[in-house]
Amino acid sequence: MEALRDVDPARIGAHALLARLGAGGMGQVYLGRSPGGRLVAVKVIRDEITGHPEALARFRREAETVRAVRSAYTANLIDASLAAPPFWLATEYVAGPTLGHAVAERGGLPADTCRRLFAALAEGLASVHAYGVTHRDLKPQNVILGAQGPQLIDFGIARGVGETALTQDGQAPGTPGYTAPEVLLGAGAGAAADVFALGATLAYAATGRPPFGTGVAATVGYRAVHEPIDVAGVEPGLAALIEACVAKDPAARPGPAEVIARCGVRDALIDDPVYLGLGALGEAVPVHEMRTQGPGLPPGYTPTHAAVPVPGRRAGWGSPRAAASVAVVATLSLAAWMLLPSDGKGEEGRGQDRGKDAAAAPSASQGAAAKPPAEFIEGNQISHYFWLPSTDPERAAHGTGACNIGAEQKPPGADLQVGTEVSGKSVTIRMRVKYAENSQTKPDPYYVSVAVRSPHDLDPQTGQPFPMDNRAVGFTSKPVDIYGKWNTGEFLTLRYPEDFAEHVNGKARPGVPLANDPGDWTVVFYHVEDDPAKYASIHCTGFQAA
Repeated sequence: MEALRDVDPARIGAHALLARLGAGGMGQVYLGRSPGGRLVAVKVIRDEITGHPEALARFRREAETVRAVRSAYTANLIDASLAAPPFWLATEYVAGPTLGHAVAERGGLPADTCRRLFAALAEGLASVHAYGVTHRDLKPQNVILGAQGPQLIDFGIARGVGETALTQDGQAPGTPGYTAPEVLLGAGAGAAADVFALGATLAYAATGRPPFGTGVAATVGYRAVHEPIDVAGVEPGLAALIEACVAKDPAARPGPAEVIARCGVRDALIDDPVYLGLGALGEAVPVHEMRTQGPGLPPGYTPTHAAVPVPGRRAGWGSPRAAASVAVVATLSLAAWMLLPSDGKGEEGRGQDRGKDAAAAPSASQGAAAKPPAEFIEGNQISHYFWLPSTDPERAAHGTGACNIGAEQKPPGADLQVGTEVSGKSVTIRMRVKYAENSQTKPDPYYVSVAVRSPHDLDPQTGQPFPMDNRAVGFTSKPVDIYGKWNTGEFLTLRYPEDFAEHVNGKARPGVPLANDPGDWTVVFYHVEDDPAKYASIHCTGFQAA
């Protein structure tokens, strides 16, 4: 939550605005006060997308869905203006953290608390489904831990039975890691898809980890379709129920009523000491001040901000310390993305890289001057390259194992030579084009970025491994001209982790220490063009980290 800005209106409709609650792809959400003094969450669609038919239809559908679903598990619609801009809707304001925020701050929940929460959310889904509506975007960020129990929010992509989906061709509704496999593969999102999302949400609640790991949307979606959910360390009975909910076949998933029965709940969720300790009963704003003030924030008021979790420092569940309550509202993203197809080889062959069918653009001819390269390569692909050490101990000691699949593009020159050497906490990576020094003139630039990937998927906050194969591109170097030392015959050298970072969605994070994930690391060499998303592999090798 933050203070109003100069560009914000003082009022929307009859509601005085008090603070900003959040923002997203579709617009801004404010904390408001109704004429009678009731706190409301006011969602206003952005001016620049009011002319977008799909976005406007989605916004109107959300208002109609919230109006139609009168449930104890949803925030009720108070008011709306859908006829002319500015378009907005106001729902009752619910104080409390989202499940996503609570788990990020405090860590995974105990099994008994998860069962109580599981049952309550299943009951909420059953209530919504009874109105003929599927939520289609259930996830930890869309569950508010309210005073009387959890509430479902953000019905922006919900739809009734028989309605036509508004997503674009080739794109799937929902959120990566929580969207059911059948939806990702093009089928409709029925009630069983909501059960899948419920299971994935409870996996996150129980473990504190993303249910299908991290990475770009396509990577996470691939795992949701083809790989098991992460329930490592979860109490076996609870893990079995989660796994049933996320069965790949929607017909094999239990319905909400069966989920409730299998949870075996015998007391109220709000009597659970852990649930109480989340601060769900506290108010996120000084309501006693805001109810008596005019438009805008009261003098001297300092907005309450959500606490930022510190990696590696999570308060234990044994402590009754109440977490600070935060104001939570519906997210406004228009998240839709494509799932890359499976190679059909399963775990045995570990697949073929996406570049095989995406066929990265061929390099510029050696006779034409190359464009300046991108500053980095974007980690926007699923990578199926895995370096496998040789069974011969002597060869393995020298890093002369092999990759499971070949490169996408032939490297330039007579022969590309590469090497890796592990020394302490670093790895030296060398590359050159053999015999380039024999050329009479410097060859045209040919830019290469090196990607180093740990064996397992990594927690982006702690750098610690999750128990699943890493299919991300990995940590990459700044592109360099492979002919940088063409007339000396010397190798170009890079050092991991010093010269490497992962670039995903415009954000960069440095390489993690080798000791974080001992095992077989993969190194892929990519030819890079002037676009960060345009690159193709030219070689693959690897090394063993102790």
